[in-house]
Amino acid sequence: MTTTLNAMPTNHKIHEGRNIKRFREMLGIKQDALAFDLNMSQQAVSQIEQKETIDAALLQQIADILKLPVEAIQNFDEEQAVNVIANTFSLDNGSIFNAHNTNPVFNPVEAVLKLHEEKIALYERMLKEKDEMMAELKNLINK
Repeated sequence: MTTTLNAMPTNHKIHEGRNIKRFREMLGIKQDALAFDLNMSQQAVSQIEQKETIDAALLQQIADILKLPVEAIQNFDEEQAVNVIANTFSLDNGSIFNAHNTNPVFNPVEAVLKLHEEKIALYERMLKEKDEMMAELKNLINK
């Protein structure tokens, strides 16, 4: 007697460009802002987000800008994430508040959001300093 197993394919490819788009959107970063940090056009960022695999050096640069480990982009599998969420929460009595996770895992989203807020504050300080320098240069030129 033979039985066949209906297993999920193990050769599921990770789409790095789509993962960059997902993380960028989670962080609230627009394509043109990422393009500015990468010193390229918004269209180039759009093309990168369409690619399944991305050059290692460019991937590292993007990960640094997004303040994420490269491995997060390389290994994030949306299908697996959905499976984890589906298997973690129980809808007993019609409420997800009855859910419990017997294997809690650190969720880095809060840390990533904090880093993003720090980055925004840094940009604002840099813009303020630039404005002050421009005003000082104008004063020197007028003298």
